[in-house]
Amino acid sequence: MAGEYGYAGNILRVDLSSCEISSVPTIEYADRFLGGRGIAAKVYWDEVAPEVKALDPGNRLMFMTGPLAGVSPGVGGVRWLVCGKSPTAKPEQFSYANLGGSWGTELKRAGYDGVIVHGEADKPVYLSVKNGKAELKDASALWGKSTIETIGILKEQLGSQTRVVTTGPAGEHRVAMATILADNDASGSGGFGAVMGSKKLKAIAVRGNQKVVTAFPERLTELNREIRRLKKTSPSESVWGAGVTPEKKRLDICRGCSLGCERLVYQDSKGREGKFICGQVGFYQVRAQRYYGEQDWHEVPFQAAMLANDYGVDVFALGVMMMWLSRCYRSGILTDENTGIPFSKMGSLEFLETLIRKMSLREGFGDVLADGTVRASEKLGKESEKLITDYVSKDEQGIAYDPRFYTTNALICAMEPRMPIQQLHEVSRLFLSWTLWANKAKGAYVSTDVLRAVAKRFWGTELAVDLSTYEGKALTATRVQDRRYVHESLILCDWAWPIMTVEFSDDHVGDPGLESKVASAALGKETSEEALYRIGERIVNLQRAILAREARGSDTLPEFYFTMPMRDDVTNPQGIAPGKDGEIFTKKNAVLDRAKFEEMKREFYGLRGWDAATGLQTKASLEALDLKDVATELEQLGLVT
Repeated sequence: MAGEYGYAGNILRVDLSSCEISSVPTIEYADRFLGGRGIAAKVYWDEVAPEVKALDPGNRLMFMTGPLAGVSPGVGGVRWLVCGKSPTAKPEQFSYANLGGSWGTELKRAGYDGVIVHGEADKPVYLSVKNGKAELKDASALWGKSTIETIGILKEQLGSQTRVVTTGPAGEHRVAMATILADNDASGSGGFGAVMGSKKLKAIAVRGNQKVVTAFPERLTELNREIRRLKKTSPSESVWGAGVTPEKKRLDICRGCSLGCERLVYQDSKGREGKFICGQVGFYQVRAQRYYGEQDWHEVPFQAAMLANDYGVDVFALGVMMMWLSRCYRSGILTDENTGIPFSKMGSLEFLETLIRKMSLREGFGDVLADGTVRASEKLGKESEKLITDYVSKDEQGIAYDPRFYTTNALICAMEPRMPIQQLHEVSRLFLSWTLWANKAKGAYVSTDVLRAVAKRFWGTELAVDLSTYEGKALTATRVQDRRYVHESLILCDWAWPIMTVEFSDDHVGDPGLESKVASAALGKETSEEALYRIGERIVNLQRAILAREARGSDTLPEFYFTMPMRDDVTNPQGIAPGKDGEIFTKKNAVLDRAKFEEMKREFYGLRGWDAATGLQTKASLEALDLKDVATELEQLGLVT
C-alpha cells in the first residue's frame, strides 16, 4: 500500500549530534499507521524512553505529512503534524501540533513523507532538503532573528519557492510556550519551538518538484467533485476578524487544497500582512478595546498576534497567562516596579511587547514566566497559585468547548495529553449549528430531527445529542476518537472533514464513509469505513500505551469542572441544549457530576476493551489490534491486564 501510491516513499532521519543523515522506507510504518500522527506515535514508542525529557537530545522531533498531501486533485489532506515529547504539559509527555499552509506539501514534493530529528548540534544549524537530498548548514547568522525574518532570509538565499519552518527567539531560549512558524503563518503549539531550540535547529527549508502518484486519479477527481457539491453552502460572511481589523483581507488556501476555507490574511495600515483567524482574533481584543477606546483599538489585536508570531509565542497560552498576571497585578502581588513590565498599561502594545520580549529572552521577571503559567505560579508563591481557577487547561491553552456543556468532551479531554481541538470541533460544531436553528437564525437547517439523525449515523446513537444525560457519550467518544486519529494520520483538514451535514439535500445528513473512499482511491487498497476506524483504534491504543509507560497518571479533569459553574458562552448565552426526545432545556451554570463522569469513564474503558476498574489496556485487545510488540513491553512493565 505504502510503497507506490500516495507516499513519497521515504522518511528522512537526522542525527544532529553526529551530523548523520539517512532515510528509512515509509512502508515500514505506513501499512499499520497510515502517516502523520500514527507513524509519529510508532517512532516515539520505539525510540523515546520514558525518562527522556522534552529538551533532551534523545527526544525525537518529528515533522510528518500524510498520504494525501501533494495529491491532485486536493481533497483537504495537505496539513502536517509536528510530534514529540512536549515541555508544556506537566508532567512532560508525548504530544502533537497540527499545521496547514504549504510546507508539508513541499516536503512531499522534495521526496520525503516526514523528517525525524534527534540529538543536539554543536552550533546553530538549519536543514536544507531539496529533491531527495538533505544537508545541514550553519545557522549562526540566523540565531536570534525573528521567525518572519528567518523565513525571508532563507527564501532569499534558497529561492522564493522554498518553504521554511522555523523557531523564534522564544524557542531558542527554550520557553515552554514557544511555537514553530512556517510559510503562510502556519503555526504549531505544544512547545515544539523550544524543542527545536534545545537541539539548536533553527529551521528546515524544503523545496521539490516531484509528483505524488495516486492509484486511481480519475476516481479521486470524481470524489473531489462530490465532496465540493456536498460542502456547498449559502453565501455567508466570515466571522473571523469581523470588526477587528482594516478591510484589506483575502483568502489564503493551503497549497494543493481544492476545498477552500475561511483562512483569512489581513493587511494593516502599515502594509504588513498576516494570517488572522480563530484565537488570534480575540486573544488581545478586549484588553486593547479597554486601553485604547472604541476609536483606536482596531489594528492592535492584529499587531499583537504578529508580535507573538515574530518571537514564536503561542497566543492561546499567552492569553491564559495574561489572565493570571492581571489577577496578580490587581491583587498587588505584581507591580510595574517589581517586574519591569508595565502592567498599568495592560492592553497596550507597549505592555505586550515588553512581556513577550522579556519572556522570550528570559530577561528578569520574564525568566519566571518562561516555563508557563502553572510553573510560574509555583515559583512566585505569595498566594498566586490560588489565582489560577477555571481558565487553565492541562496544556495551558485555556478552555474551549466546555465539557460541562458538551458532556462527551469531558471524556475526550480527560484522555488526551493536550487540548484535542479536532475532536472537540466534531462535537461542538454540530451543536452550534443546531443552536442557530433553535434560535431561528436565517438559513439554519440543522433541526432537532437532523441533529439526531446525524448523531445516529456518525456516533452510533441518538443519545449522543441528549445533553440532559450522560448515557451514550462513551460510545460517542470512541467514534470521535477513532475517526479523528485517522484524520490526523491521513492527514485531513479539520475545517473540511468530516462532512457531517449537507445543506442542499433532503435529509441534510452527511456521509462518514467518504474518508475511506478517498483513501482507497489514493492508496490503491480498497478500505471500508470500518477498516479505517480500526486503524484509528490501533493508533488510539498506541498513544494510550505511550502515556501509560510515561506514568502520565489517571484520566482526570481539572477540579473546577466539578465544582465551579460553567461561564456564559457568547455563542449561546442562555445555555440552551437539546434534551430528552429533543426537548430544549438550559445548561446554564452547569457543572460535571463526578459520580456520573466516573461511570461514563468506566463505560468508555469497557467499549475500548480496557480494564473497567483501572483503565489499563488488556493484552488480548492490543494483540487483536496488531500491537503484540506493544502488549509484550507493557506486560513486562505490569501495565496490562
